[in-house]
Amino acid sequence: MSDAAQPSAAEVRAAAEAVKAALDRHLDAVERRSGEDDAAVYAAFDELAAAAEAYDELLYDTYDEVTPFEIPGSDGLPAYAGPEEPSALSVLIRRDYTVVEPQRLLSQAQRIADLDPGSATEPGAAQSPSRPGGNAAAAVVGSSVHAALGVLFGEYEPDEIASRHKEFGLEEGDSTLWVAAAEEPPEPGEWLAAPFEQADPQRVVCRFDVSSVFDEELDFVDESEEDESDEDVEDVADDEDDEDVADVEDDEDVDAEGGKGANGARRGNGNGRGGSAADPELEVMDRER
Repeated sequence: MSDAAQPSAAEVRAAAEAVKAALDRHLDAVERRSGEDDAAVYAAFDELAAAAEAYDELLYDTYDEVTPFEIPGSDGLPAYAGPEEPSALSVLIRRDYTVVEPQRLLSQAQRIADLDPGSATEPGAAQSPSRPGGNAAAAVVGSSVHAALGVLFGEYEPDEIASRHKEFGLEEGDSTLWVAAAEEPPEPGEWLAAPFEQADPQRVVCRFDVSSVFDEELDFVDESEEDESDEDVEDVADDEDDEDVADVEDDEDVDAEGGKGANGARRGNGNGRGGSAADPELEVMDRER
């Protein structure tokens, strides 16, 4: 920043006073709050954050110093300020891709150009002698990623590319879709020169975001749950092993007393219930011998 554009010491002092005033208003709102979701507290919080951020920037620009404040950022949209009953809307979509397999992309684009040479035709492009009805671009789509992307997105709708991105050697990145309200539809061709310049976050009715960040958070939660499940399984297995050992020890004790055997069946001694009764004739023969 040039010396002429630097804020004055008076501006920095005024920003500091604004922070003090915002602190007082925030404390007053907190002391008078009517519940956890008090609108006045939220408004005072936002005002304090804005005042602190302005002071921090002026302090740095003027004195090359910073504050110990950590100004919270907002990942969401600002409060809706569009029409209550929208009569028109705009759908703003952004999808990011990485070209991870260029050769696959080039092959797919060349296949499209071979089947339909006109798909690689550009207004004013020179005709290719080897491809009648096509142009010079059709001959190079198999070697130029720039040309291949033009052919691919000219042939398929964006939604189809999103669903088949792996076939084209692409890897999905973050994506977002905003539905913005409008008072009335724009005139035809009005915004085509700068289609994204007038995107107003305060007119967004709803938005849908897709990011690998969310998947990583879910994976972290799943891994934690899996670890807990593994511990539970190990605990159950240990408990079952302990019970089996206890059962074997009990069986051995009972066997020594002529009770239950290792297989759980009660063994008889010839006279007890549960065993087969001894044959009296055999007992007599044994005594005679």
